[in-house]
Amino acid sequence: MQFIQLLQENMTLALVVFGLLGLCVGSFLNVLIHRIPLMMVAAWRQECSQFMAEQADMLREHTTPLANIVVTDTPITLSKPASRCPHCAHKIKWYENIPLISWLILRGRCSDCKAAIGLRYPIVELVTALLSVLVIYQFGVNAAGLSALILVWTLVALTGIDFDTQLLPDRLTFPLAGLGLAVNSQSWFVSPTQSIWGLLLGFLSLWVVVKVFYLITKKHGMGQGDFKLLAVLGAWLGPTMLPLIILLSSLLGSIVGLILMKKQGGSRPFAFGPYIAIAGIIALLYGSDIVNWYLGMYT
Repeated sequence: MQFIQLLQENMTLALVVFGLLGLCVGSFLNVLIHRIPLMMVAAWRQECSQFMAEQADMLREHTTPLANIVVTDTPITLSKPASRCPHCAHKIKWYENIPLISWLILRGRCSDCKAAIGLRYPIVELVTALLSVLVIYQFGVNAAGLSALILVWTLVALTGIDFDTQLLPDRLTFPLAGLGLAVNSQSWFVSPTQSIWGLLLGFLSLWVVVKVFYLITKKHGMGQGDFKLLAVLGAWLGPTMLPLIILLSSLLGSIVGLILMKKQGGSRPFAFGPYIAIAGIIALLYGSDIVNWYLGMYT
């Protein structure tokens, strides 16, 4: 408690501490971004194998080979197996896994085979550190600030996962939505009523748009994970921030989409969740200032 009080009284120290903490959390988020999709695939394979085996019209000569394949899958969790180089299987030692520092010392290459280590790893660590500093600077070292850190850290993980796989895992969005309702039961960001309505309207606003789009074009324009992510942000920030989040995410998504179309040629599916997440972080940190600035233009 004395350390927390010290951080509350010394903002410079708090920013340094939470910047360093952000680097460490960013390293862990890299693990989440890489392993959670693999864990999901492994779970789907097991569920599909079990489901097929339980069907009365499926012959055992068909389901048994499938089960034999799935049973040989290497179990994967957030901690096992140990991190290895994907090129040479070199087991990464603890001193090769120090956030940012190890990447710089190794010059972005495996210590064994010298294969390049993705630039994304230090970027995630740096972004997480920077956002952690901004959150603490904006909210302070208190319950609201610490809970906002959890929101931002999870949004960073969801952004990375969606960029890689176009998936927004329920195992992250559902707990985050519940946490948003919980923290706002104490009115840390918005009132409990606003939190509930924010969750409902956040989900329904995109759900309605996608359903209308499908009725007109017979095409699915957006995944359901995007509905859930916007519902999460509504639960945390309330319904009044939803228009800003939708506007910012649409603007960011459109710019990136046009760039991708120009570089790759033609229209291709791309992840929209990261732009919702980025817009949500902007709304969390500066949403009130942006809205007040906009409204002030017409007064």
